[in-house]
Amino acid sequence: MTKLTIIGAGSTVFTKNIVVDLLTIDQFKTIEIALMDIDKNRLIKTKEVLEIISKKMGITPKISIHTNRKEALIDTEFVQTTIQVGGYKPSTVIDFEVPKKFGLNQTIADTLGVGGIMRSLRTIPVLLDIAEDIDQICSKAIWMQYVNPMCTNMIAINKAYPKIKSIGLCHSVQGTAEMLAEDLNEKINDINYQCAGINHMAFFQKFGKFIYLSLKVR
Repeated sequence: MTKLTIIGAGSTVFTKNIVVDLLTIDQFKTIEIALMDIDKNRLIKTKEVLEIISKKMGITPKISIHTNRKEALIDTEFVQTTIQVGGYKPSTVIDFEVPKKFGLNQTIADTLGVGGIMRSLRTIPVLLDIAEDIDQICSKAIWMQYVNPMCTNMIAINKAYPKIKSIGLCHSVQGTAEMLAEDLNEKINDINYQCAGINHMAFFQKFGKFIYLSLKVR
């Protein structure tokens, strides 16, 4: 049975979206999912939501909750991290407010600038602790890393633990494509695009509608 460990599973909406996508794939309908977070109450809510969805889908994944990270990582084949060190309050709010006092307006503050740097400084040590656990407990697992600031985090992970199979992921490209299509009053399925760059600093090189050709067979 395939096992996925989600660290930061107290983020109910994000976890739900990822897991539901997996459960629509035949090979993962009986997947084992270890939900790990430091907040047990949020974990319980996430588990309840996933169980309700699984029941409606008529499938039986094995879902467990853990506040002990090392326990959750035992025998796992895939690891997903979706944490926010310090939370939105107070940490992210501070990332906005301190630069603002000096005339620097941040947006998300999780990529570049003062806010991005500070978020990196408080997040990287935690991710390296997770990396150490993965290296010791499930060194062959594939680590899907969603935590921002993505680039700085992945640079730190790859330098400190180059043997770990880790990949930085973000929905920014497809999310932006969907928003652009909406702005143009077009359906995203009708759009063909080419994008290049790195997380949160990507550029669309091509963006337009598919051209459908109707061919008559004689």
